[in-house]
Amino acid sequence: MIHMERLRLDGLEPVISHAGGPSLAGKRALDVVGATVLIIALAPVAAVIMVAIWLTMGRPVLFLQERPGAGECPFVLRKFRTMSDAHDGNGHLLPDMERLTPVGRFLRSTSLDELPQLVNILQGEMSFIGPRPLLMRYLPYFTESERARFTMRPGLTGWAQIHGRNLLSWDQRLELDTWYVSNWSLWLDAKIAWQSASILIRREGYSDNPEALMDDLDDERRIRIKQDRLP
Repeated sequence: MIHMERLRLDGLEPVISHAGGPSLAGKRALDVVGATVLIIALAPVAAVIMVAIWLTMGRPVLFLQERPGAGECPFVLRKFRTMSDAHDGNGHLLPDMERLTPVGRFLRSTSLDELPQLVNILQGEMSFIGPRPLLMRYLPYFTESERARFTMRPGLTGWAQIHGRNLLSWDQRLELDTWYVSNWSLWLDAKIAWQSASILIRREGYSDNPEALMDDLDDERRIRIKQDRLP
């Protein structure tokens, strides 16, 4: 049975106080060094992307959205914008897939839309490897065991992403996140990073419209709760 109310954070500590201090210090050091190097090295690529977005979609070039991080503390996630602000005749935004531009489709398929999250990593809000940051509105719908994912910084990629990405059910995805937190090590992070690079090159599990593959977590679990309550 899924509890509707948001559980308290008593006893749920973020990654900085997680067991294994030296290894976690190494993880953070790798994050800082890696993000710094990639921000410098990919600055010309980022500049080209920003110009392409500005020419095809206008401003802003970044998509900003609040997401829950370690300890469920909110932070502002950064992505390159992939959709226009096109409206219908009544002034309503068109469906997402009708607003996805060719530039946006390319950025999503190559994961280049995630490039600004290197700044999130440098600022300590994210890590290269960890559970992906989901939506704030999902917080009341995690089970107690699934909330373990918030004991670590969210990641640019993670254990769930190399085991199906958008093709997983929510239960599978969150179970994999929980397993990662329980079994974390630098060696596991290295394995995830290597396999993520391979998957990205082959574009496995990519979908232009991941929302079409599964319901939103809150919608899915509200339905399940109603079914559990039926006599």
